[in-house]
Amino acid sequence: MTTNPIPKRRILLVDDDMLTLTTIGQVLRQAGYETAEASSGAEALQVELEFSPDLAILDVVMEGMSGIELAQHFQAATATPFMFISARGEAEIVRQATEHGAVGYLVKPFDISQIVPAVETALGRADEIKRLRGRESSLTSALAAGRETSMAVGMLMAKFHTDRDSAFDALRSYSRSNRRKVNDVAATLLDAEDMSNAFRTLLRGKSGG
Repeated sequence: MTTNPIPKRRILLVDDDMLTLTTIGQVLRQAGYETAEASSGAEALQVELEFSPDLAILDVVMEGMSGIELAQHFQAATATPFMFISARGEAEIVRQATEHGAVGYLVKPFDISQIVPAVETALGRADEIKRLRGRESSLTSALAAGRETSMAVGMLMAKFHTDRDSAFDALRSYSRSNRRKVNDVAATLLDAEDMSNAFRTLLRGKSGG
């Protein structure tokens, strides 16, 4: 019995210092990561689209587009998690890194033995953030579904002068008999009421004219 190999995590390295790119790239590939490299922010934008990295490691200070600016683009356009490389003693840059959502950082000159643990920690944080966002999205959808059902129940109560339990029971019974989800039926009711109100407004306008 064969099993599918676990895909390698992809790391995008962005630095205008070729020695840094080469060093970090070698260390990460030896640790089992797949890497892509870019020596400028503009090049990184193109590579990011083709490579779809799990994490980007960005040098803060580069010619042209800075690592901070590149990180802002990733946040807005691709949601690619990122960590920064900064020089020792740049406390302000570390503060900016935190404010811009970095999941970690390396300080130059760095100890080779610290690269892989720092990347593993950053990937762990990125994965946790992704899970939390997924839960938040699911919760938002669930709340939206609940609101539609509640609004439909309220509409039935007003239209047929009944109580909440009776209105909900009628909505649920109709959904079961038609093999549809309660929220789908609720959404259809609300859409139909909106359309009815729109035609009522148009017809009243013609009558008034």
